[in-house]
Amino acid sequence: MSENKNILQDSHGRDHAYLRISLIERCNLRCTYCMPEEGVTLSPKSDLMTYEEIYEIAKTFVDNGVTKIRLTGGEPLIRKDIPIILEKLATLPVELSITSNAVIIDKYIDVLKKYGVNKINVSLDSLDESKFKHITRRHEFKKVYNNILLLVKEGFTVKVNAVLMKGFNENEIIDFINFTKDLPISVRFIEFMPFDGNKWDMSKMVSYAEVMRYVHDAFAEDEVERLQDAPNDTSKNYRIKGYQGSFAIISSVTNPFCDSCNRLRLTANGQLKNCLFSSTESDLLTTLRAGKSIESVIQKAVWAKLKVRGGMDTLKKLQEPELHTNNRSMTAIGG
Repeated sequence: MSENKNILQDSHGRDHAYLRISLIERCNLRCTYCMPEEGVTLSPKSDLMTYEEIYEIAKTFVDNGVTKIRLTGGEPLIRKDIPIILEKLATLPVELSITSNAVIIDKYIDVLKKYGVNKINVSLDSLDESKFKHITRRHEFKKVYNNILLLVKEGFTVKVNAVLMKGFNENEIIDFINFTKDLPISVRFIEFMPFDGNKWDMSKMVSYAEVMRYVHDAFAEDEVERLQDAPNDTSKNYRIKGYQGSFAIISSVTNPFCDSCNRLRLTANGQLKNCLFSSTESDLLTTLRAGKSIESVIQKAVWAKLKVRGGMDTLKKLQEPELHTNNRSMTAIGG
């Protein structure tokens, strides 16, 4: 390992300034691509990070260069001490954001505003109520839809994440884009990715190229405007001229953004994942609870980050089931 003082730089020269922290493995929805139908074995409560431990670990990352923290789950808002977690993290010099399914987010508008959480990503895979019930196994469509409208009204920056699955919701691509006509939101289409228990195969995936074919069939070429992507952005961003909002494609499978990746993930039970696709984890929580510095564990984990998708550097490798069944289900990683 390099003697580089920057513990958040990997062996490929990538600096990591963005930490995603999963607060909880449980969720109030049961999305098929995220959680196996039979459910998952959840970590015992004693194995999960307390709010104090979340703060201590987050502070170590911020002290070493992290400038952005996103809170995820499961569903982070079902964690009962979420207001305390936000209060603690808001004392750090970092941009705080959150990913939610928005089922209960209306109850937390004031708390989110109080602690400066202005950027909200909402998971919504269908604008059709019956399809929503099928994919989430819950009757919460109207609640989620109305809460998206409420978040916009309350001045939050809202992104809507839709995982595309062939034969299920690719025929809603244009409906989602039209959702941005009168709302200043960004709809982001995400390629279906392989995780334990989600029955992934390549034939279910709707690729970046396929999304753009739908777009160009529906809109004239001069109506589709390519936007400037932000540094380290995971998405390719577009807008239909005259629309208030925008849309984007996150093509982790067909066009991975690994060269500019600056993300690390901390699971709810205190394991550091240096890549979403990685099957290996580094235990920060045990080290912290032993009263030891976690910096050397972080440096070793970050330095070992592979160049592309946790070593799955070809589509052929991505289709080998044993490579992604060794990974967690998405709900246990953190969205």
